[in-house]
Amino acid sequence: MRIAVTGANGKLGRTVVIRLRESGHQVVALDTVGERAPGFVRIDLTDYGQVADALAGIDGVHDGLDAVVHLGAVPAPGLVPDAQAFHNNMNATFNVLQGARRAGIRTIVTASSETVLGLPFDVPPPYLPVDEDYETRPESMYSLTKHLEEQLALKLTRWDPELSVTALRFSNVMDPADYAEFPSFDADPLLRKWNAWGYIDGRDGAQAIERALLASNPGFDVFIIAAADTVMSRSSAALAAEVFPSVTVTKELGEHETLLSIDKARRVLGYEPEHSWRDGA
Repeated sequence: MRIAVTGANGKLGRTVVIRLRESGHQVVALDTVGERAPGFVRIDLTDYGQVADALAGIDGVHDGLDAVVHLGAVPAPGLVPDAQAFHNNMNATFNVLQGARRAGIRTIVTASSETVLGLPFDVPPPYLPVDEDYETRPESMYSLTKHLEEQLALKLTRWDPELSVTALRFSNVMDPADYAEFPSFDADPLLRKWNAWGYIDGRDGAQAIERALLASNPGFDVFIIAAADTVMSRSSAALAAEVFPSVTVTKELGEHETLLSIDKARRVLGYEPEHSWRDGA
């Protein structure tokens, strides 16, 4: 496939570009920052003209695309003022989705966020493991924007029955270099309560994106993408009982099973995490 990846030089984007190229796809890397390299194009995603032009074709780079992976964004709450996070991320996502439609691109995978599940869980989740079945609960302007981006994609697929948009609700993205810190989390279960002790290895995030591209069907769908385990050494059942004692646990949990359910991604996309911090790399 010929695929544009926005945010290609971000933490997840770098790994996604490598995986897609290793799988034989032609990748156009789009980002606001980065060194000059084959296939890399510098772009301001908040400028619709630039986005529409880049997706339609770029001299010497591509003359048409089959799909877009949209990762470019302010990546978390608290990094910039709320208004800037909203305007940047909402405008960028509108520009990418609309620009893709105008260019005749019918397959889009976009980064949503675990935050729409109710993070930082100061109000306990309705049940554990959390999944895609309950209404979103944004608790920050960043998260509200992610909710609205999902709604935008949903409505655009209603207008355009051939359009496929898959939103992946990524957990906290980690690289192998980050794993040295994980044992320190055991000292206090509240340190990582904010996302129910979840994470995602960037390599598995890239796997999920490729699987979503290959499994795309017309319409909108959403999936939680997390590692198969938690960041903690103690059991998932013990964590849930200690920190969320009033929350119903809906299944018997494996020893370190993620409390961000990936059952739907496994079932529909064939996603299966291959990496864990417990393996050391």
